[in-house]
Amino acid sequence: MLSMIGLVGGLALLVWLTMRGMNLLVAAPLCALFLAVLSGIPLFPQLVAEGEANFVGNYMSGFSGFVSSWFLMFLLGSIFGKVMEDTGAADSVSKWVVERLGMKQAVLAVVAACAILTYGGVSLFVVAFSVYPLALSLFKQADLPRRFIPAALAFGSVTFTMTSAGSPEIQNWIPIKYLETTPYAGWEVSIIVALFMVVFGFWWLKRMINKAVANGERFQARKGDPEVVHRDLPNPVMGLIPLLVVLVISFVYHDSLKQSALIIALLGGIIATWALNRKYLENVWESASNGTFGALIAIANTAAVVGFGGVAKVSPAFTSAVEAFTSIPGSPLIGAAIAVSVIAGLTGSASGGQTIALPLLAPGYLDAGVNPEALHRVVAISSGALDSLPHNGYVVTTIRGICGESHKDAYAAVGAVTVIVPVIGVIIAIALFSLGLGL
Repeated sequence: MLSMIGLVGGLALLVWLTMRGMNLLVAAPLCALFLAVLSGIPLFPQLVAEGEANFVGNYMSGFSGFVSSWFLMFLLGSIFGKVMEDTGAADSVSKWVVERLGMKQAVLAVVAACAILTYGGVSLFVVAFSVYPLALSLFKQADLPRRFIPAALAFGSVTFTMTSAGSPEIQNWIPIKYLETTPYAGWEVSIIVALFMVVFGFWWLKRMINKAVANGERFQARKGDPEVVHRDLPNPVMGLIPLLVVLVISFVYHDSLKQSALIIALLGGIIATWALNRKYLENVWESASNGTFGALIAIANTAAVVGFGGVAKVSPAFTSAVEAFTSIPGSPLIGAAIAVSVIAGLTGSASGGQTIALPLLAPGYLDAGVNPEALHRVVAISSGALDSLPHNGYVVTTIRGICGESHKDAYAAVGAVTVIVPVIGVIIAIALFSLGLGL
């Protein structure tokens, strides 16, 4: 009972402190300590046998493991975004897009850019770094409230592209190991759900922005924003090519290099931006230095939350919760969706929800005759719902580390398009599979 209070209370406290603006490097370990004490988890590795669970060891294992896996991607992604910004390449592309689509389509341009990069193989963790300069410039020119930039970035990155059939993102590939399916499992239903998310999610996002504008909100420049100066800008094509370089390289090498393909892709983007637009860049090393500082802040915030998940996973309450959610009676698809969604919410990770739930769900469900393609698609889509609660690493990184916003101002819109819209998408998917579509 105390462990369950620690788990639920620790998560609730983490969400509350995050919404209140507390630094995650303080809030996450504090909440993990609360969870560990109530769960009876020893605090220090010296108090247990080697390899046994303890607060410090598990928290730092989660923290350092994430940094080890993602540091180079964060670093290169941040530098890429900074070089795109400092060369004026992002401004050039944004002006071209605005001229072609009109100021009213600024939001669509941001969402589309994220969707193309994410579905093309660029990790959602670094898409925001690449697209943010473009988004800032577009919102500035369209005079839209900048607090909605995180929602536009997230909507294009972690909803219809991340979990759809054919997506190279890991959330679409994890089920293959357990269900022996393909990345295109349940593609018919996936297309319908993705179209729903695109149309409904974009309509809702635009509605929120239009309401804010009607209430008098406008774009507000801040200290530290790129200065708006009248200068020669690169040809828009010279700004688009680096984005295409990232997209193509990540797509070509994704199967062979997996996660490491992002390193080559982002490095290629940096080199392409510099090579094509170097006469517009005053000091390449200053841009790299500024980008490095931003990457350190972003990855530290994300790793802090991952550390909390590392402690949560070894608590007795978490084990009980997993067993309860994976044994829900009724439709296996409903049980799988609830189990994966809740676990993803607890760990703040879509991939975490899948890797914990699938080893327990898959054998029994497959033996019972559940269609593996339907299970694959439902699991993938449901993993991208509650994972986007306020403490999620991507959410924190995008809102704070990249966009410089507060949860209080930005999260309502982010939660609407990345939590509620995917939840409805899961319901639609289950209904369609239950009617026999795609089976």
